[in-house]
Amino acid sequence: MNKLQKLLQSRILILMVCAAGIGGTFQYGYNISIINAPTSYIQVFMNKTWQERTGVPPEDNMILLLWSFTVSVYPLGGLAGAVVAGPMAIMLGRKMSLLVNNVFVIVAAVLSGFSQIAKSFEMIMVSRFFTGVNAGVSMNIQPMYLAESAPKKLRGAVALTSASFTALGLVLGQVVGLRELLGGEESWPFLLASNAVPALIQLMALPWFPESPRYLLIDRGDRESCVSALQKLRGNSDLGAELEEMLAEQAAAKGQRAKKPWELFQNPAVRWQLVSIIVLSSAMQLCGNDSMYFYAAYVFQEAGIPQDKIPYVVIGTGSCELIASVTCNMIIDYAGRRPLLLGGYIFMAGWAVVFMVALSQQTRISWMPYLSMACIFAYILSFGIGPAGVTGVLPTELFDQMSRPAAYMICGSLLWFNLFLVGTAFPFIVKSLGHFCYVPFLVVCVCTALYIGLFLPETKGKSFLEISEQFRKRNFKAQRHTALYKGPEEIKSTVL
Repeated sequence: MNKLQKLLQSRILILMVCAAGIGGTFQYGYNISIINAPTSYIQVFMNKTWQERTGVPPEDNMILLLWSFTVSVYPLGGLAGAVVAGPMAIMLGRKMSLLVNNVFVIVAAVLSGFSQIAKSFEMIMVSRFFTGVNAGVSMNIQPMYLAESAPKKLRGAVALTSASFTALGLVLGQVVGLRELLGGEESWPFLLASNAVPALIQLMALPWFPESPRYLLIDRGDRESCVSALQKLRGNSDLGAELEEMLAEQAAAKGQRAKKPWELFQNPAVRWQLVSIIVLSSAMQLCGNDSMYFYAAYVFQEAGIPQDKIPYVVIGTGSCELIASVTCNMIIDYAGRRPLLLGGYIFMAGWAVVFMVALSQQTRISWMPYLSMACIFAYILSFGIGPAGVTGVLPTELFDQMSRPAAYMICGSLLWFNLFLVGTAFPFIVKSLGHFCYVPFLVVCVCTALYIGLFLPETKGKSFLEISEQFRKRNFKAQRHTALYKGPEEIKSTVL
């Protein structure tokens, strides 16, 4: 009977993870992916619509400008979503925020789905902004919700499913975008509107699961609802130790209110936590993983893969990230956060060097395109095994309940700003540095690995209070040393 109860509770936790993920970070990967397949068809639609409105064909630069804005408005929407995610998590709660967030993507699906009938490419632009807002909110709130709901021994694995759902969305977006499915000339509006399906699934599934127990107890002060949520998630197992830990955290936060992002910068008690998430959140986008997808089609073509078969091979790159994320999910609570992050960035730095050498010799040595292909897969695997998932878990573990939403606002804002920055700057980097365009990303990987090795402590298996105490010692280390080395006169004056 005891084994049956444990199996049932494990199933409830798994279903809750799936309900949160399918309408959460899944949408981030899916909406990045589905815009690639219909690029040429949307540009033709823009050209035709412009000509029907004005009577004259647009200049080539105008279509390029309109398309660039359509693509770049997605990370801008993500930045807006990251900013509103913190207040939403505090006022509505974690679960309700995820449910309300589906409104953005459903509105986006309606706009893009009817854009061709309405002969309005502006509807696609507004749609992409709303899908960005949806992704920005879910990227912040989903890992927070899952980590706060999971038992301590599974916290890393459960929170890391956010990265697995991102990779799953990326792969499914590549598959659905094939010409045989929704990537054809007539069906692209349905492709862009297909993101409503995961949203509807979440709206039907997530209400059956409880709110974050920590949010209910610490933010709302509702002990009865907290115990009820824990019983739904843990069954009839002994909740005493877990509830005692939450009550201790509640006592530590007593009299405090939820912090604003700028208050974290003014608070010396979270100095090293803040530096850590700024470094790691920035590195996640500045490491060059997304730029590998930019090079994939070119490298595969040079390797002799027929043009019409390249979309199928590109699916392999997304599958690599998915496999790596799932693997990381399985080993994070055994290997720890720090080794996975450190190993990921070290391997990425190594593969960046090999990739640049392979690109520079691509036309001289016949087998070099195959080495370039191997580098693309290896780089994406290295990113997926550590940085892709672990980075999203850390703000939950490094910050207490009152600071956590603000920390995620800072992380999310950096993530989306740097995504926009890399997307804008990368074509100019390629033009300036040619085959050595990965030098900036190599520097980022090396510097991040050094920071992790020297300054980031391990958080595996520790309670939130234990992690806070570990950082408190480091944050006030300088002050403690100053007190130890005070002279006799200073000590006397302090006593007086």
